[in-house]
Amino acid sequence: MPTALILLDIQNLYYTSRHAYRRNVDYNALWARATEGRRVARAIAYAIDRGDAKQRQFQNILRAIGFEVKLKPFIQRADGSAKGDWDVGITLDAVAHAPEVDVVVLASGDGDFALLAERLRHGHGVEVEVYGVPALTADALIHSASRFIPIEGDLLLGTAP
Repeated sequence: MPTALILLDIQNLYYTSRHAYRRNVDYNALWARATEGRRVARAIAYAIDRGDAKQRQFQNILRAIGFEVKLKPFIQRADGSAKGDWDVGITLDAVAHAPEVDVVVLASGDGDFALLAERLRHGHGVEVEVYGVPALTADALIHSASRFIPIEGDLLLGTAP
């Protein structure tokens, strides 16, 4: 049975699914699809912590599904801009755990991960599955993956407005 590392870029998934569909990702369905026929070595969801109750409830749902939740504080800069992405953390975890797995499942549409997917595939010999919202996933990331799985239909909660 193949072994998988599952990495979720929560901010990217939230904003791309809301923008494209005005719906949220169904993380239970994503878990079911990504883990089918596989042993999970580790599953990590990377999120920004704003400290509100609704967000803590969401984080607890992710934990109940089977994800380890890594949090980074939300930083509001003096100029009004915000900082809070996990690109480096996701990359470090992917490279650190690649020798232990057969496939890395990366749920993000961020084109910055194209180089990571290339390195994982060619440098570590692992398959890379990318889950992303089709219209908002970078072409470079889609082409650098072993497989691209569109987040649409049954991978979304509720019905389209």
